[in-house]
Amino acid sequence: MLNIGYPGTQWDPFAELRQLQSQMNRMFEGSPRTASDGAWPPVNMWLGDDSVVVTAEMPGVTTDDIGLTVRENTLIIAGKRNPSTDDEDAAWHRRERPAGEFSRSIRLPLRVDPDKVEARAKNGILEIEMGRPDAERPRKISVKAA
Repeated sequence: MLNIGYPGTQWDPFAELRQLQSQMNRMFEGSPRTASDGAWPPVNMWLGDDSVVVTAEMPGVTTDDIGLTVRENTLIIAGKRNPSTDDEDAAWHRRERPAGEFSRSIRLPLRVDPDKVEARAKNGILEIEMGRPDAERPRKISVKAA
């Protein structure tokens, strides 16, 4: 800590940051993410040799309640997650798992061919593999000796 100002006073440059962080934490306590806030379902995405793969965590969502749309370089994951209980009169103490309809639009790093999309769901994880159009796949060009 620095001694700045009057003798005997100390200034902590990080005290205000800690106070701000504490206030922000209190503000967001009790505000669970909802299915409509755009952050659900959480996804991972990576590039394969000739495809883009997206995985999404979707526990409690059946394959019948999932809709996928692919257009050029955008993937839309939509669906519905039913509440974990039918008891509307329950006195909830904590409810963090989102329920209801959701839609998430994900911009892909490249264009994909809608005819080359495969989706699989297992153990609450949705995996979507989307192939590149043949015309846009990188081609290896051989160099001939002169």
